[in-house]
Formats: sequence, structure tokens, C-alpha cells
Amino acid sequence: MNARLALLSSVDPGVAESEVFRLALQHAVAELGALGGTIHLRGPMSALRLVSATGLPTALTGPWEIIDQEGPLAPARALQEEYREGHGVWIPGVAAERTDPTVPICPSSAPIPGSGLAAVPVIRGDRSIGALTVITGDRGEPTPVQWQFLRAVVAWTEERMVQAPPPAGPVHSELSGDRLRQALKEVRVGSWDWHIANGELIWDEAAMELYGTRPEEYTARVENWMRCVHPDDLGPTLALVDQAIRGHSVFEAEYRVRGLDGTYGWHQARGRATYDENGEPLRMIGMGWDSNESRTARDALSRALRHMSDGFLAVDDTWRITFANLEAERTLGLSEDELFGRILWDLPTVRELPGLERRCRKAAAEDKPVGFDIRVPGTGRRYHLRLVPGPDGRTLYLQDVTEKRRLAEESQAAERAASERAARIAELTAALAKATTARDVVDAVARRVLPPFAASGLIVQTIEDHRLRTVGAIGYEDDFLDVVSNAPLTPGWPSFDVIGGETPAFFSSAAEFVVHYPALADLPGRSGKQAWAFLPLTASGNTFGVCSVSFDRPRGFTDEERTLLTTISALVAQALARARLYDDERSRSRELQRALLPSELPDLPACTSAARYLPAAQGMDVGGDWYDVIPLSGGQVAFVVGDVMGHGLPQAATMGRLRTAVHTLADLELPPDEIMSHLNDIVGNMGEESYVTCLYALYDSITQTCSIARAGHPPPAIVHPDGTVYFPDLTADPPLGAAEPPFETVELKVPEGSLLVLYTDGLVESSKREIDEGMGQLARLLRGAYEAGEQDDLGQLCDTLTAGLLPAEHPSADDAALLIARLHALTGDRVACWPLPEDPRAAGQARRHVREQLSVWGLDDLTATTELLASELVGNVVRHAKGPLQLRLLHGAELICEVFDGSLTMPRIRRATETDEGGRGLQLITALSQRWGTRYTPNGKCIWTEQALQPPVDRREVGPGDGALELMFLNPGEFDDFPELRGLGDLN
Repeated sequence: MNARLALLSSVDPGVAESEVFRLALQHAVAELGALGGTIHLRGPMSALRLVSATGLPTALTGPWEIIDQEGPLAPARALQEEYREGHGVWIPGVAAERTDPTVPICPSSAPIPGSGLAAVPVIRGDRSIGALTVITGDRGEPTPVQWQFLRAVVAWTEERMVQAPPPAGPVHSELSGDRLRQALKEVRVGSWDWHIANGELIWDEAAMELYGTRPEEYTARVENWMRCVHPDDLGPTLALVDQAIRGHSVFEAEYRVRGLDGTYGWHQARGRATYDENGEPLRMIGMGWDSNESRTARDALSRALRHMSDGFLAVDDTWRITFANLEAERTLGLSEDELFGRILWDLPTVRELPGLERRCRKAAAEDKPVGFDIRVPGTGRRYHLRLVPGPDGRTLYLQDVTEKRRLAEESQAAERAASERAARIAELTAALAKATTARDVVDAVARRVLPPFAASGLIVQTIEDHRLRTVGAIGYEDDFLDVVSNAPLTPGWPSFDVIGGETPAFFSSAAEFVVHYPALADLPGRSGKQAWAFLPLTASGNTFGVCSVSFDRPRGFTDEERTLLTTISALVAQALARARLYDDERSRSRELQRALLPSELPDLPACTSAARYLPAAQGMDVGGDWYDVIPLSGGQVAFVVGDVMGHGLPQAATMGRLRTAVHTLADLELPPDEIMSHLNDIVGNMGEESYVTCLYALYDSITQTCSIARAGHPPPAIVHPDGTVYFPDLTADPPLGAAEPPFETVELKVPEGSLLVLYTDGLVESSKREIDEGMGQLARLLRGAYEAGEQDDLGQLCDTLTAGLLPAEHPSADDAALLIARLHALTGDRVACWPLPEDPRAAGQARRHVREQLSVWGLDDLTATTELLASELVGNVVRHAKGPLQLRLLHGAELICEVFDGSLTMPRIRRATETDEGGRGLQLITALSQRWGTRYTPNGKCIWTEQALQPPVDRREVGPGDGALELMFLNPGEFDDFPELRGLGDLN
């Protein structure tokens, strides 16, 4: 048997645990030739408490006093693994020799002496309760024999711990928070009264219990108390009593007192002396209480503060240091002895921290805790300082947060970068969602993508007919764009490779670009760029183009940037594909709308006119605004302007239907109010959501009157020849589809040369301008044009008005139509009118009036035809209608022959058979006139014909079978001398 084990076996059972631990450690260290050893036992709150140590200085054992039993240190690992046989836990002192070099060997950063740590568990029953650890010397890891010896020593220790008597004093175990609070609640407080002169000491029952005295043993003498106090504490305590009496101050002391069980526990006492009139002490009255538990907690707290990983300083009211733990000593570069009693601001390390004293004094003055970061110059270290004011000074906590702040900053930077990326993607997504045209998409990419990447150029191209068409470009000269625009899609270009491979390509410099495309070596210089990202545009599995982002200087692309640009290109592709569909639809809609509007306005004697249609801003669908100039009979002309509410193809189609309907109704020569009533019926039948505003103006160049009816539409502007502008006061009927006929018609006299200005609300009204304000601006522009003498050119006048009311820099959300007509009168020398009798003589008189008037106008070539037409028309009236009868000739761009009567019956053309005696008159009129028609008048109707002033050549060519007809009507006036043949003009 080993001699040391034999010596341990000879120790009598019943020795104290502390002696057992001392003997076990001494023999274990000696047998292994180790430097020292420790024994730890389990404590509360997952802690291992150092209960014994040998061969080691206090500076080395301090950090080992309390360690985490769940941690990686050797004693804790011995508990966790609970080795009962074989080797225990061995941790080499050199990190490189450990299985995990990152596992610490010591709770502090300071190295340990020796070659390593060997630990074996201490077990009671079936549970490990502690560990024995030795610091090995130069021999390194224990041999199997030495491990066996350690196990035997631990087994002896376990046996003797069971046989050891109870401890003679209180066990200084650490208190948990709950237990400490409960102990303070249950503290016992006793009172005492000491008569100083005669030595009498009176205790209450609580004081007797505190001082371990039974009532029967109580003698009411101060000697009772002195026998209870621990011999080591009696002298200092009595000195404090004497000091308090002499100094007339409060007596405060903490000392050990023997209890009834013979053990000593810590107590506190506090009292004050009373004096007679001569200042001699009479009595001292005070209290005492058990402080054993609180002292244990305070001692544990002091040790924890001393060895805590954060720096801790305590200063008094004058900022003198009263306590500093090990970490504070290391940070400040001074030992505890060098720090104690010194003023904090005098320390060299503190003087190097600008502003620290000011900030701490300010916090102390405000008497509230404050925390802030400080940087130590020259070290790169960063600490968080927390200052907490207290009643007797301040405490300062100093935590090294260098790594923590670095990780936090990196995390914040990563989060910020991710947030910025997400924000960019969200902004770009929102902008692309609003983009309706390809140009909108390019603008959105230029605004949202180029700045964050510090890019300077952008080209977006799509494939059309095996060529790359440039949709939009930013940051390039026109000469370079001419080279790459409409280029054939052929190999040898980065665009071809990117589209064909459907993968992006990144070039960080011009040299890298030339390496890949030597045939395009001159392209970087011509473009003025030094780095490129070529991104395929793919939507719905179809790659239809490429987006090129370029930079003014060489730059690399991180993986994150490549991923982000690729993601962006997918968003751009989706938006561009959608915009291309919209552009195509918009183009078709615009073509349809242009086809539905007048291609050109007619040139009429009654007016000269010009018009403009302005579509809504980009992004808006086509609208339903329209205008028209419709020539009518008798020197009349109709002006129409309308607005179908809403935008889109349905509105454009509705506009086309209504324009056709207006033409049809106008050709029927209906008055304005009836036309509006018919239009109201048409719109009402289209659906409940169809509303249309419309204005219909009928101008008679002979009477120089203008009849106007409107339905929910802005009134026209009338400009007199002197430049006076006014808006007629017209009744505002509801829009078509919501109105209830009849509509009101207003007749206005307009002088020769006046302007009639018709428009839709899109010209004068917007979200930022009321319609009255817009109409006022329209009037000012018209007056200004007259004052500047710019009223003659109506096309130029239209441009002036639209530029002033709808400037290009402020796109409008609504389309607008503008129609300007200069009204002309048909003068009296161009109009001839005669009343006729209501009998067969009327035809002959009509021929004579025609013959004479045409001779005056120099239209002799039209005499024969016109006489025949007039004779036929008058004959029809005499036979089928009633008076009064009137003939009128109008000499304008055409020759118009009109016959008025008092009947409302309209003639109808029909096909006559060979045996019919009548029915050929209207056919004859159709053959001889350019066009003919009828219209209602206030007193009946008017039948009119229209002939060109220069008859077509084919009318002068007479066929073989037409000789008899030519001879018959060679000179119909010759029959007027024969009364019996005067009615021959009636050919029906």
C-alpha cells in the first residue's frame, strides 16, 4: 500500500472537514510533484465554491473562489463527467494541445503556472458534490498510477467528510436573491440599556436570545455580554464603545457572538450614550440584531465584485477611490494599493479621456444614473461607463464593449444595407408599378437604380425583327447611341451573349471587356464608360431584351451587388413587358381615336376654322373628346364639340358612335334642341354609367345668327372683330344621358369676322385650376392675341391657346379639344329672293327670275339647268303643297336654289314605272344637281338644290339619246309667252 495512503488511513475519524481537505490536498500535491491544489464543493445557484487550497497564493486562487459548475473549467468538467475509474479530467496548459483550443483553462485572462490541470470528482452517494484539482508541474499529465492515487485520496476524503462533526460556526454559503430577501425579513432585533456608571446591562427577551443567554443565566451585568463576544472581537468592540462615548457619537460595531449552541454568529449593534449636565456619560441605549446572513451575502458580493469580468470602482463624495476590483486595476494600469485614496481625475488614464470628468460631474449633480461609451486613445478599445450616484459616493461600472460594439455595428451595417436594399427594391417596385409606358420604366430605373450604385449610364434595348431597338438611354452621347441602336442581333456582342445565355455579364474594367470582346476594343472609348453590368430582360420565360448599367470608372461587383442587380433586372423586365403591351394598346387606341376624329376641316364660305386635339398625359388612356364642322344647306354650318366622360377604348368608341349620330342628325337639318334630344336618347340607351357633355352651334351665314344648345358643356367664347371676348349666358342643361328634354336653344347675332371658340373642359379645368379660372385665362389669351395682331392665323391661334392653357411642363390628366371658327356672312349681293304666286304661273316667274339673276352673277352656263330645277321645285309646291311660296338663290362656293312653302310634307324620291305619269321629278333633280335636300323652317319647309359653279365636263357631253331632252329644255322661257303652256314647268 502506498505510504501516503497508509498515513491518511491512520487519521482518526471525526476530524473537521477543513482538516480533511488540507490533508488530502497536501498528500495529493506531494505525490504528483504538483505545484498546488484546490477543492471545490457544490453551492447554490449552479456555483462551485472554493473550500480549500494549498501551495497557491491568494492572487491565483481569487478567481477560483466561485466558478460556474456548468462551465468548461476543469473542476466543473469533473462534476459533469463523474469519472469513477481510470483517468479524470486533464486540461493541458498550452492551448494548442487541447482538443478545443478556445476552451479556457482559467477563469481569468492570466495564465496558470505548471503544465496543466488534473481534476477528479468528489462523490457522496450517487451525486457528485465537488472536485479535487491539482496544478501539475513539469511532468505533465498524471500517469495511470498517479490517477489511481488521486482517486484513492478522493475516496478517503469522501469517507472522512461523512464522519466529520457539524461545523463550529455558520456556513458562509451564498444566498440566492429570494433567500436573502426572506432572511432580511426575518432578522431578529433586540434592545439593550447599559448603565455605564454601575455596569448594569438590561436586555429584552430578543436580546437575550441574540446573545445566547438563557433567562435563568441572565445577571443583568455587562459581563454577560463580554462573555458572549468572541475573544478576537472583544477588544476592537470595546475600543469602539470608548470612542463613541468620548466623541459623543453613535456606537456602531459588528462582531461575533456565541449562541446557545456554542457556535459563533455575526451580530451588529448600534447605540448612543446620554450624559448629565456635566457631560459625564450616564447610559448607552441601543439595539442589536443578527447579521450573520447579511454578512455572508455581503462577503459573497464583495468577492463577486472583486473578480467580476467588468471593471468596478467606488468613489466617495470627493471622487476619491475607495474600492477597485481586479478588472478596474487592469484597465487603469494600477494596483489596488496605488488606486486607493487617489482622486479619480488625477489618474493618467482618466486624464487622457476628454470630457469624461465633465460628463460624470454633470450626472452626479443631477443625481441620476447615466451611461455612455468612451474610447481609450491609442488602444482602439471601447468601454461602456455607467455611473450610479449613491448617498455616500458614486459607483462606476466599466465594461469592455469593443467586440460587442464591433459586432453590433457590423450587424447594424448589414441590417442597414439589407434595409436599404429592401427600400430600393420597394421604391423601384412602386415606381415600376406606376410606369405605364416603356419610357416610364426607363425613367424609373434611372432614378432608382443608377444613384445607389453610383452608375452613370443606362441603355434598355428590346428585340424587334432580330434587331436591338433602344427603348431608352441615359448618360450617352447621340453618336454612340447611333452605333448601338437598331444593331443586328449577331454573335460577338455582349448583348447577344446575355440574351442567348439568359445570364448577366459583369465587366469591372475596359481591359476585362476587351479580353472578352477584342473585336469591340474601340467601344469602351467611344462610350466613355469603364465598367458594365449587362442584365437580360426575361419575363414569362421569354428573354426579349437587355438592360446595360455602366460606370465612369472601373469597379468590381460584389456577390451582393450582382444578386441585387439581377433581382432588379427581373423587376424591370416584368414592368417593361407590361409597358410594351400598354404602348401597343395605347398606339392602337390613338390610331382609332385619330381615325374617329376629322382628318381635316371643310373649307366653307360661311367660315374658316382650325382645331386641335390634345391627348392626356402619358400614362392615361385615350379620351372621348371630339369636335366637328358640318356644312349644311342654305349657307348654314354646324359646329359640334363633345366630351365622353372617362378614358379608354370604350369611351373612344362611344365618341365615334356619337359623332356619326350627330352627322346623321345634322344632315336631317333638325334644329339644335331636337338634335340634342336625339343624342340624349342615344346616350341613355348606352347604360347608366354613360355621360356625355356636348355643345351644338348652328350658324346661318345669311342671317348672321348662331343657335346654340348645350348639355353639361362649358359655354363657347365669342370674340368680336374688335377683340371683345365674352361667354354667352346659356342655360346649363345636364349632361347627355342624365338630361330631360326639351333642351333650351339660344340665338345670338354675331358680326362678320367674329370668332366662335368651342372647347372641352380639359382645356380650362384641372385638379389645380377651377373652370372659371381657366375660362378667364382663355379670355385673356384671346384678347392678347388680338392685341398682338395674331388673330388671322387660326392654326397659330390654336397653338397659342393650348400652349398657354396646357403647358408641356405640366402634363394634363384629361384630354382636350379646341375648335376655332371665323364666321363669315353671305352678303346681300350674293342672295336673291322672290315671292311667287300660288298658281301655275309661279313656275314661269321662277324661271324668269333665275335667268335674270344668273345673268347678273355671270353664271349663264348654269341658267338652263337652274331654270329646270327651279321650275320643277316650284311646280311640285303648286301641285302638292301650299303657300306662301318663295324662291331664293344663293351665290357662294356653290349655286344654291331654294324653294320655300308653308307645308310640312316632305317629298320622297321613288322609282317610277314605264306607265306612271308622275314620280320622275325628284329623279330629274337628282340627276341635274350636285346634291339636294329639304329642311324644316319655322313656317313650313325648304327644298333646295346645290350645283357646282363649274359644271363637270361629263355633264356637257350629250349622248345620242339625249338630243330631244336638250332641245326640250334648250330655252324653257320661250313658253312663257303662251298662257296655255305656262304650267309646262310642272314635270311631275
